[in-house]
Amino acid sequence: MRHGGAGWFSFIRNEEQERPKLSRALLLRVFNYARPYWRKIFIMLAIILVTTILGLLTPQIFRVLIDSVLTEGGTYFGDRSRLNILAVGLVMIPIVSGLLRVVQREFNAAVGEGVIYDLRVALYTHLQRMSLRFFTNTRTGELMSRMNNDVVGAQNAISNTIVSIVTNIITVVLTLGVMLAMEWRLTLLGVAVFPIFMWIAIRLGRRLRDIVRVQMQQDAQMNAMMNET
Repeated sequence: MRHGGAGWFSFIRNEEQERPKLSRALLLRVFNYARPYWRKIFIMLAIILVTTILGLLTPQIFRVLIDSVLTEGGTYFGDRSRLNILAVGLVMIPIVSGLLRVVQREFNAAVGEGVIYDLRVALYTHLQRMSLRFFTNTRTGELMSRMNNDVVGAQNAISNTIVSIVTNIITVVLTLGVMLAMEWRLTLLGVAVFPIFMWIAIRLGRRLRDIVRVQMQQDAQMNAMMNET
């Protein structure tokens, strides 16, 4: 059993040594599979922009409502028509945002499933061109793991990761803009601690990437063992 365990980890080390380094060219090669869906991606990103703006409007409505409409001596105190407009806005913003998120998820699912299909077709076509020696030296379970688990991982990187990155960037930029307009000194004080959180996020991201990589390698080894037994 000890010999088998050593073989397990030696397999992981060998595969890590042969794994190509993450580079800009490799990322572009992966994201090329999303190019046929650029229209849907553009619509999806536009929806993200709109929902982010709507999310920032809610606290602004509350600010006007409390400071100017409901507070005695406020600019619009006693203005019932303005109160009704703000109330309708507070009700409609979550409804519109929810509907837009449903549409965004539909586009996200369409892009993700399309990328999965294209990746699997490309991988299957590539395997058909491989020599008999390749299939002799490669376990069937490993190939099945690449066809299933790794392809889904690449799809998540293209669809979910892009959405998360763009959403976070838009949210940060718009939020900073609003905060700077309201109180720039307090905003600068809050931004001063941002590098600390960035450093923590980068360290955790690298650690999580290594964990996911080992997990995918072990899944491939497990599938190979199950197929052989």
